Amino acid sequence: MKKAAAADKSIVLYILSRAFSKNRSVNYIVKQDKNRLLRIEALMDYSYEVCSQFGEVLLSDDSNACVLLLYPQFKRTTLKSIWLDIKLIFQAIGLSNINKTIKRENQIKKFHPKIDMIYLWFIGVQPERQNLGTGSTLLTEVLAEADLKALPVYLETSTLINIPWYERFGFKVYNRLELDYTLFFLKREPDK
Repeated sequence: MKKAAAADKSIVLYILSRAFSKNRSVNYIVKQDKNRLLRIEALMDYSYEVCSQFGEVLLSDDSNACVLLLYPQFKRTTLKSIWLDIKLIFQAIGLSNINKTIKRENQIKKFHPKIDMIYLWFIGVQPERQNLGTGSTLLTEVLAEADLKALPVYLETSTLINIPWYERFGFKVYNRLELDYTLFFLKREPDK
């Protein structure tokens, strides 16, 4: 696992945009029009920038997988974060989806504890490289770092088949949110 450099941004966006192009949660907030795939890339760009500022962006050693980690306890409102929010609205969400997106984000925040944690925002693998262990290796390395920091890891998924995969790594479903789809909330406590 390696920390993504600025030069790696394009590969990170490429991986995540492809890995999440059919994701229900992503498509719930992204405006559904002829530019949907560009809008998903804009969402991933937003997430990349936020994690670069208040977390970490990591790549697998072979650069076929990446993970965006956010440390919510360090997140602050800055001029850059306001600019990123504005760009997100116009490039990804669209004006017509603002209320739906804000409502969903507020509902999600109610399920997040106000503690120091690692929020695993996105983990993705090149679609043609999936099911080869790359994502598992990357997640194992992320969780080892979380254990060293003694921090729990939280995430959400709308992909039901991903839940058993996360459970193999010690995650447990602790809540769910019913939208036009079911969003599952998972957490993993650090190994002591």
